[in-house]
Amino acid sequence: MRLVFAGTPDAAVPSLRLLAQEGHDIALVVTRPDAPLGRKRVLTPSPVGRAAEELGLPVLKAARLDDAATAAIMQTAPDLGVIVAYGGLVREPLLSTPAHGWINLHFSLLPRWRGAAPVQRAIIAGDRQTGTAVFQLVAGLDAGAVFAQSAHDIPPEATAGTLLEELAGSGARQLSGVVADIASGRARAHPQSGEPTYAPKLTLDDARLRWTGPADAVLARLRGVTPEPGAFTTLDGARVKVLRARHAERDGPALAPGELVSVGRDVLVGTGTTPLVLETVQPAGKGAMAAADWRRGLRADIVRVGT
Repeated sequence: MRLVFAGTPDAAVPSLRLLAQEGHDIALVVTRPDAPLGRKRVLTPSPVGRAAEELGLPVLKAARLDDAATAAIMQTAPDLGVIVAYGGLVREPLLSTPAHGWINLHFSLLPRWRGAAPVQRAIIAGDRQTGTAVFQLVAGLDAGAVFAQSAHDIPPEATAGTLLEELAGSGARQLSGVVADIASGRARAHPQSGEPTYAPKLTLDDARLRWTGPADAVLARLRGVTPEPGAFTTLDGARVKVLRARHAERDGPALAPGELVSVGRDVLVGTGTTPLVLETVQPAGKGAMAAADWRRGLRADIVRVGT
């Protein structure tokens, strides 16, 4: 099939590579513009942009699918549009430009977690299962009929980053199968059923750890916002990133939410239920370090975070 592919992050790269490997005519790859990265803010192509260049595919860099982008895509006369985490909306007349419309690989079991951050929201909510879905793109948010859907258990220690990497690989294979079915005329889509839930883009406040909540909920939030935007707490108004934490393996002292103490080699922090062990933190302006080293540098018998 003659395809237009729209995607931006690492999670979209396996789909692009597999579709190219299987011999589809990828007439154009649409991705978001180069972004400043690192301390020196060097303009860097998106992961999809880099992959497309490696594959020798034509690339259109567009922050949104405006009139100019629409005209460029229409000129390619695609059979099908494929979108995987592009980061922008497809509206008419672009929605109807490809002969078979657009399909979207989404990282959830629709209609649960429609929106920009389905993997992150699933982990934060404590879901034990998520999955991938390939659906027909329509004007409503992730509301189109589903061609294929597959469940995936969420490992207890999974972060949003590790889980999304797993789903990106299995989802690419699922997407490839749907493209092949559309090409052969075998594809059949079914309306979504069930009550939708929504997964808005994460904000910085979503990454703030709330020590008054249950320990399980604190850990779920930490995993759900890792690696981006990154979990944090505060100490005397300064932000401290929390990179790793776990349940305590032994009974410790009763601690108030946010109360921080050292017990042997462990640094414990109180929650609304049982304490957690902080393993790795990153204070503002410094590199990542063992929580025990950070705690020793505070020079206080008892401190409280989250204040």
